[in-house]
Amino acid sequence: MRKTFRRSPFTSLALSSLLLACCFLLLFPSCSFNPNYQGKGTAIIQGEWKQDTVEKQKQLVSYALYNFRFSCDSFYVCIASVSKVNYGADTCMNKGRWQEYAKGTYEQKSDTLHLNGFFCNADYTLKKEGGCFRFGAYDESFKLSTAGDSTINLLSFSNTIPMRLKLVKRIPCVPRAL
Repeated sequence: MRKTFRRSPFTSLALSSLLLACCFLLLFPSCSFNPNYQGKGTAIIQGEWKQDTVEKQKQLVSYALYNFRFSCDSFYVCIASVSKVNYGADTCMNKGRWQEYAKGTYEQKSDTLHLNGFFCNADYTLKKEGGCFRFGAYDESFKLSTAGDSTINLLSFSNTIPMRLKLVKRIPCVPRAL
């Protein structure tokens, strides 16, 4: 005659609690808080950069000129667009000339510069939905190459027009509290 052992409900509850506690103790050390300061970013692109012209801009129907400011791991961009065709209401497009703004953080891996942020107003406050221009997420990737200490070249992965940016002013990275 064989005896059968039956577990009491309290034994299975204790085993479940023990298993849950072990999982918690194993997973808890893998969590970490976000840093209290902004990251250092890439030293070579720290500063204000301006695009003066676009290749063959007189022949293009529309183009954009970019002004970037890289400060530590943050970026601010002003996109000055020019168009010879009417895309919308003239109150918005101002006779074929308008500006858009974006801010966020960037990351450089090898020769790729990835910008991730949001479209903003001219004072870099978050832009609300609606209005004349783009709003919401700004997500852009560029191939980055340097052409000396005061010139960088960017080629957007979503556009075929290369950008040649000239250094306006170096800005040292002084990480700020978040």
